[in-house]
Amino acid sequence: MHKSSAATQPQIKSYDPVWSQIRREAEEISKNEPALGGFIYATVLSHARLEDAVCHRLVRRLQHAALDTGLLHKTFQEVLEAEPELGDIFRADLMAVAKRDPACSRLIEPLLNYKGFHALETYRIAHSLWNAGRKDLALYLQSLTSRFLQVDIHPAAKIGKGIMFDHATGIVVGETAAIGDNCSMLHGVTLGGSGSEKGDRHPKIGRGVMIGAGAKILGNIKVGDCARVAAGSVVLHDVPPRTTVAGVPARHVGVAVCEEPALTMDQVFEDEDEAGGR
Repeated sequence: MHKSSAATQPQIKSYDPVWSQIRREAEEISKNEPALGGFIYATVLSHARLEDAVCHRLVRRLQHAALDTGLLHKTFQEVLEAEPELGDIFRADLMAVAKRDPACSRLIEPLLNYKGFHALETYRIAHSLWNAGRKDLALYLQSLTSRFLQVDIHPAAKIGKGIMFDHATGIVVGETAAIGDNCSMLHGVTLGGSGSEKGDRHPKIGRGVMIGAGAKILGNIKVGDCARVAAGSVVLHDVPPRTTVAGVPARHVGVAVCEEPALTMDQVFEDEDEAGGR
């Protein structure tokens, strides 16, 4: 009796280059820093997938006496089972940090140490819980993230993939804010309301936008694709695509110079008024 053709076909194992690279880096750390061996094993080497390692790291960073960590970990895993596409988003965010942050030399560094990455991925799980009607747990995760990581993102906000929060301390993203794919934000950025109004009251950030440290973007306004907001600016009106704004209040000071400012992280601009006077 002949075996079926399906039974005789070789099994093809999937290959995850991001996870494979992180595991190689983890093994190197364990070899060079024995004091971190237990931490590296628990965080990376004991897991089969990046998704599991991310969940483990987030739970440990948000550990709190009032919350059962085992139950929280189970909840995170349930979210991943319901939304497996989150794994691809984790990878996109991880690669965003690795490619744009000059201080990051290995893929493992954001996973282990960068609170911007941790806060962002916690938001993603909280956002899924919010959409599933589990708003109390979603808000509690927001509270924990604010307390332990100094990043405050409302779980109802909408954030695309390939996002980098550089340094991240003091980032605030309001309930009705939206951020497009491939954006970069530095510490101290606020996407907030402009008063006590209800309803849709927070900024809508396009794709590929770079927002400098300490910038405040307030109200239900739009920042166009591939725009730049200079550090310390206060933005109260719409920003056209591919332009640079700066100042308090912010004003148009030039074009965005490059195709995708968030990817190049070019924060230097030339004031058009000064340039015209030369």
